[in-house]
Amino acid sequence: MSFRDLHFQPEPLLLPNAWDAGSAIAFAAAGFRAIGTTSFGVNAATGRPDAGGASRDATVALLNRIRSLPVHLTADIEDGYSSDPAEVGAFVAGLGVSGVNLEDSAEGRLVDPAVPAAKIRAIKAAAPDVFVNARVDSYWFHEDDTVEAVTDRALAYADAGADGVFVPGAADPATLEGLAAAIPLPLNVLVVPGLSLAQLGDLGIRRVSTGSLPYRVAIDAAVDAAVAVREGRPVPAATSYADMQRQLLEFAAGAGEA
Repeated sequence: MSFRDLHFQPEPLLLPNAWDAGSAIAFAAAGFRAIGTTSFGVNAATGRPDAGGASRDATVALLNRIRSLPVHLTADIEDGYSSDPAEVGAFVAGLGVSGVNLEDSAEGRLVDPAVPAAKIRAIKAAAPDVFVNARVDSYWFHEDDTVEAVTDRALAYADAGADGVFVPGAADPATLEGLAAAIPLPLNVLVVPGLSLAQLGDLGIRRVSTGSLPYRVAIDAAVDAAVAVREGRPVPAATSYADMQRQLLEFAAGAGEA
C-alpha cells in the first residue's frame, strides 16, 4: 500500500516519530507501516535545541541508516533548511523518502505563506511522488490561531501542490472538525490526550503523529529506571537484552552488514 493510501483508511494513520535508528527499528518491529522522524528528538539526541536547521545532517544520516526498513519513511525537514525553493526541492529529491513535513514558520514566528508555497511547488517539481505534508504552525505558536486563518494558509499550500496539512497544537474537537471540513486534504494532528484514533477519525482527522512524545517518554523512563535503583524501588520491566539484540542483528543483516 502506498504512503498516500495509508491516509485514506477507515482509521487515521498513526505515525510514530523516531529519533535514532534504534527507535525506528523498534517501531518497525511493532508493526507500524510508516515511520516519521522528529526534529526535536533528532536534535535532542545530539544535545541541540530544536529548530534553526540544526537537524539537517543528523536527519539525513538517520534516513540513510534506516532506509532498509520495510516501512514508508517521512522526514521532518523543518522549513526545508534553505530559503531557496530550488535548493529545498533538490534536497527532498535526494532523500529517497515517501514524504516530508515542511513547516511555515521560522524562529518561532509564522512566515508569509507565499514562502512555503514556493518551496512546496519546487518539491513537487523535483520529486512529484513525495507526499508533502504542509505544516501550519498557527496553533503551535498561538499566532493567527483561528479556523479561518489556518484554512487560508492550508488552501494556499493545497494550491501549491501539498498532499496533506499538519496542524500541530490544534486539539479542541470543534476546532479539529471545523478544520477537517474546510481543508480539502488529509488533516494531520499530534496525539490529542483523551481522544482515541477512532474519535479523531470521526472528526475528520486522517493522520495522527506522535511527534517528540516517544522521545520524551523514553527519557523520562530512563531517568525513572536509574532513580528506582538508587531509591531501592522495583526496577521497571523492559524488553530483554536478547530480544533487542536479535532485532539489531536482523536489521544489520537486512542492511547488508552481516
